[in-house]
Amino acid sequence: MAKKVNKKRAALLEKIEVEKNYAVEEATSLLTELKSAKFDETVEIALNLNVDPRHADQMLRGSVVLPNGTGKVVRVAVFAKDDKADEAKAAGADLVGSDDLIDAIKEGNIDFDTVIATPNMMGTLGKVARILGPKGLMPNPKTGTVTMDITKAVTEAKGGKVNFRTDKKGNIHAGIGKVSFGAEKILENLETFVQTINKVKPASAKGRYITNAAISLTMSPAITLDASELMDMKAKA
Repeated sequence: MAKKVNKKRAALLEKIEVEKNYAVEEATSLLTELKSAKFDETVEIALNLNVDPRHADQMLRGSVVLPNGTGKVVRVAVFAKDDKADEAKAAGADLVGSDDLIDAIKEGNIDFDTVIATPNMMGTLGKVARILGPKGLMPNPKTGTVTMDITKAVTEAKGGKVNFRTDKKGNIHAGIGKVSFGAEKILENLETFVQTINKVKPASAKGRYITNAAISLTMSPAITLDASELMDMKAKA
């Protein structure tokens, strides 16, 4: 039996040509017309890549700082000691500590969105890897969250840094802003995100790299993007 579509969603679907692959500029403009919730909806991008994540060199993981931020208030926890702990506090980290934070996490207190750690703290963090890992919170050098440059890491996390990772089927999902940003800023964030994905294309990935792509709002239907246009997006020198 076909799933019944409610009136609100049906009205949104009428604005979209479902069979069309939209150019990104047209898509971001249309996206702003799909706002239907009382809250500031998140702009979400979904990409399907022609990679095989079973091979380590094709499992993409990294981060990108969006030019207009994400619109989200990010709470940052930093695992550091001594001078680096002081640096984290000065940079604006919400939580700073070591063993005390480990104890809090073990008790189920995970009041943060991002975790940053100095390299010498990774052994300590191993005690809660099974808790943080499944939540995508375990620090990793590939995302710049294991570092001695605590000031930079905290500033980027607070200022619009987005982490990405392919799932088992080669999909990447990320929030790249809020509908209140307007079409121009959403487009800038989208282009920056896609340019980064193109930049980290594995040398072993053959054929069409981005096979499918779409953007949507938290409560809206998806708008299918022209994948060929996305593959042509290169980071400015």
